[in-house]
Amino acid sequence: MSKILKIKARQVFDSRGNPTIEAEVYSKKLSASAICPSGASTGTYEAFEKRDNNNKKYLGKSVLGAVNLVNTKVSKKLIGTNIHDQTRIDTILINLDGSRQKTNLGANAILAVSMAAKKLSAKIKNIPLYKTFLVKNNYKLPYPLMNIINGGAHANNGLRIQEFMIRPDKAKSFSEAMRICFVVINNLKKLIIKKGLSTSVGDEGGFAPMISNNEKALDLVVAAINKSGFKNGKDVSICLDVAANELMKKDKYSIHSKKFVSVDQSIKEYKKIINKYKIKSIEDPFGENDWMAWSKLMKNTNNVQIVGDDLYVTNLERLKKGFLNNSSNSILIKLNQIGTVSETLEVIKFAQIIGYKTIISHRSGDSEDTFIADLAVGTNSNQIKTGSLARSERVAKYNQLLRIEEELGKKASMSKIH
Repeated sequence: MSKILKIKARQVFDSRGNPTIEAEVYSKKLSASAICPSGASTGTYEAFEKRDNNNKKYLGKSVLGAVNLVNTKVSKKLIGTNIHDQTRIDTILINLDGSRQKTNLGANAILAVSMAAKKLSAKIKNIPLYKTFLVKNNYKLPYPLMNIINGGAHANNGLRIQEFMIRPDKAKSFSEAMRICFVVINNLKKLIIKKGLSTSVGDEGGFAPMISNNEKALDLVVAAINKSGFKNGKDVSICLDVAANELMKKDKYSIHSKKFVSVDQSIKEYKKIINKYKIKSIEDPFGENDWMAWSKLMKNTNNVQIVGDDLYVTNLERLKKGFLNNSSNSILIKLNQIGTVSETLEVIKFAQIIGYKTIISHRSGDSEDTFIADLAVGTNSNQIKTGSLARSERVAKYNQLLRIEEELGKKASMSKIH
């Protein structure tokens, strides 16, 4: 039995230049490390991210307190634990914290340790990380939900919708999916330049041109798909992340313009753009507590993937409520929303049992860590959302998926999205 000998944490930086925590777990001969990501657009019910709010040297954003907790309390408690018993490791971490939203140790501290332990277990067994999750054979590659235009909290351009994405629905392999996205992105770049707009990128690598109108952005995406020789809604589909929490005031929304309108009017406007632009997926169309609005949208749409992110925050209790309420048909999975690998796997397993699509996701503040690429394959999740073909912390995940596809060889196949 391989036991944990030591755990060491340190403060590093994420892709937004903010401090985050890296944990390294040691066994007798080997070690493995993991970096916790951080979100900008976050749900109220997410597990707690512990920062040193009073540390003026880092403008209140440092994580040195969380680092210290790992190096003392956590390390002491986990020394001697079987590295291959992930459930036990995570249970010890949850109990040591002792709070509902992991406010004592911080979900960032807990998750970094949990991920590092999982990586070390795979390393000791000398097997790829993706082979240590839920699936034991017949691994599937996820379709990329690739961010190509940024708005909302991820850019400073006035666009109300946070992410405009493409999904290469007809791709027969992951490498072909990447080629299709590459071509569309490059044609989109040409179209943006032609309009005299900037091709600077947002937090997740998508272009962030100064467009303040959702439909103008959608027109650009359709034009790029057509220019690339693909059919919109058939070969390549448009997918949106609205992040409606950021666009809500009382029970009204300003999703499609700056004017706040009712849920019913918002649904009418959703239906209009779904039909006009053949949109296949909408994430967080309404607020995290507006369960009725979600159900109404589900009743008013067909063949559209309605994705809960802030609604569910990778939380089993909230997912069960959403299922009973018919709130959505898909769930976004973010490890740091819940705080341990084991709890994340529980949510994925339940979502797949009830027929939901599972989409593994990065955060806007991410790193070179590629854990989620292996997680997507190891759970046969349908899609992965990890930014654009820009910024190395995003591309790192895509490159890892290409390596996994190569390793699987003839056994490699794509997941189902319909």
